[in-house]
Amino acid sequence: MPDPQEHSDSSLDALWKEYARVFQDLDDLTLARWCSQTLGQLAGKGWRMSHPLVGSLRLATQIASERGVWQQRLISMPVGYPPSPCCGSPMLPYLTRDVLEHGLMCIHCHESAVPLDQLPEPLLPLLRDWANRYAKAHEVAHWEDRRRNRSDYDDLFEKAAQQAELLLAESVRDIVPRLIEHYPILIWEDQDECLEVRPEDILL
Repeated sequence: MPDPQEHSDSSLDALWKEYARVFQDLDDLTLARWCSQTLGQLAGKGWRMSHPLVGSLRLATQIASERGVWQQRLISMPVGYPPSPCCGSPMLPYLTRDVLEHGLMCIHCHESAVPLDQLPEPLLPLLRDWANRYAKAHEVAHWEDRRRNRSDYDDLFEKAAQQAELLLAESVRDIVPRLIEHYPILIWEDQDECLEVRPEDILL
């Protein structure tokens, strides 16, 4: 029997490919200009990963990265955006629950844009505390079968999901504004598929 999740993922991938066609049809110069102008409009703020503008930007920058648009130097980098050391594209860091392992991720190439040891030192205790508390909540979704068979597992799962919602909202309140002082923009994770936390569950 086909896995419904696999079908869902493949359907979603197909939909995103359809969305991306508008950017694939642009020439390199037009694509670079669109990315640059959009980054200029988004600068100085923290944005949800699920925000429609961020979704459009992700599609455009992925295609730009595949084509090596920024390496061609067709236009100057957007004002305030240094080149990301991982791929040379304008720095567009992404805060995830895995910050202790990967630092801030790069939206363009999905590598580490800012490794943990290069993050502002005064923020490290705050990041470590938040990420460790998040990991404790998140691990409930990955318990082995023996622990999942507990009679109270559903209740524990729901409590973990609620905790994840609070921690994601906490990251926006306490961490993102302080990171924005050091980076041109910041994208933050606003869902947790493992715990069935959706963007609409994170109320600010």
